[in-house]
Amino acid sequence: MKKLITLFLSIAIVGLVMSQNLITDKQKSAASKDTIKKSKMLVLSPEIAADSLFIVNGNFKFYKKKAHASYYANKFNGKKTSSGRRFDNNKYTAAHKKLPFGTIVKVTNEANGKAVTVEITDRGPFVKSREIDLSKRAFMDIASNKSSGAVIVTIEVLQK
Repeated sequence: MKKLITLFLSIAIVGLVMSQNLITDKQKSAASKDTIKKSKMLVLSPEIAADSLFIVNGNFKFYKKKAHASYYANKFNGKKTSSGRRFDNNKYTAAHKKLPFGTIVKVTNEANGKAVTVEITDRGPFVKSREIDLSKRAFMDIASNKSSGAVIVTIEVLQK
């Protein structure tokens, strides 16, 4: 009887350990999936940040100076973008009228010199005077006045 209980407990412990390994393997594979083709761009994503903050090694090419940038309203959070991905206001993404989806762009606030690197995942903004729509997180990182809705920026594109 004692051997039977020991055997049962051993099997239960092994099963528990295996299920934990299976869960962590699934989490690792989900974390390793990325929509950016790393073979075409020199982009490193830190393991700790699951919010799409990019640390970029590469050259940026000037695209536009004195461009007007704004940010997405909260009502778009969770909705599908033109690229098919779900929009998240806490990630480092942006909308541009012409740049291809997946393009990595450096946006620098001309007033204070703060910069953020974002990925183009949507089309817009649909206001003639504006050049780029940033996610709220990206906008707040570069804005000197947090209550403003737009800033003047310089846009640079990562060269492939």
